[in-house]
Amino acid sequence: MARVDRRLQPGASGAAPRPGAVVFLLVPQVHLLDLAGPAQVFSTAADIGYDYRLHYVAATPEVPTVQGVTLRADTDWPPLDRDGLLVVPGWRVSTHGPAGPVGRDDLRRLADHHAAGGTVASVCAGAFALGRAGLLDGRRCTTHHEVQDELARRHQAARVVRDVLYVVDDRVVTSAGIASGIDVALHLVATRHGPAAAARVARALVVYARRNGHEQQASAMMRHRSHLSDAVHRAQDLIDAHYAEPLPLADLAAACGVSERTLSRLFRQVTGLTPLGYQQLLRVERAEHLIGHGATVEAAARAVGFTDARMLRRLRARTRPSLALAG
Repeated sequence: MARVDRRLQPGASGAAPRPGAVVFLLVPQVHLLDLAGPAQVFSTAADIGYDYRLHYVAATPEVPTVQGVTLRADTDWPPLDRDGLLVVPGWRVSTHGPAGPVGRDDLRRLADHHAAGGTVASVCAGAFALGRAGLLDGRRCTTHHEVQDELARRHQAARVVRDVLYVVDDRVVTSAGIASGIDVALHLVATRHGPAAAARVARALVVYARRNGHEQQASAMMRHRSHLSDAVHRAQDLIDAHYAEPLPLADLAAACGVSERTLSRLFRQVTGLTPLGYQQLLRVERAEHLIGHGATVEAAARAVGFTDARMLRRLRARTRPSLALAG
């Protein structure tokens, strides 16, 4: 029987969870999916071991939604430090107008949390609350396509990016709304805990993990995840977490409970790559990121697990010809 490398046991690589509250600010006529999508992402992240604590606050204990369900909320705010997230789901604009029914005290809380080093996020029309709090001035942002022009008109110091899923600018995170609230929440999980954690949450939710539409559509970690093979997802989880280390196919297969031949066949069938090819693609993309932030090709190669820069240069030339001469 093949020996299973303990490094490749699920969860063996996990960095220490980063604790933090997630506070949702609710207003009357909130859109249910604007709230439920991100809440489900962070709740699932908590289920798999990350210390998220979800709170729902509002001006009144009962909050009606557009979809007819009345929600219960706290009227007292929980403690919120710089590791916490403050999220403003959107509301029915035809009822409250783009400005929304967010009060001055809550607007001050948004601004103060960001000023203290915290992250503030919005879904759909929630961006207007961030604008009223002064958080969009000089920053890139987005919102639902039906109210993008209104956001730009009301907040002329903001730089509205149209027709994208979400935008991140200096801990101010805005999204297009409805289902894109899931995308932005997955992005926040990936930022804090790595793409493998976000992919694991996305798998649990049975959604396709996406990134911002105006950038490269997805990293390799996300791009090759739109399949339903549990064995391949397990292998990808392990490769994502250990891509800079030697990963013998025998160890991967044993950790996934399948034979080497079966893993190779399934992996190529659903991703178009071999496990080694997938690992190399992750290494190249990470190296490109490091090089883009000032690392030399040699330093980037060592950081992603290559013994020298020759293999990295060959793989860069093969995968991105336009970058072959860089460095």
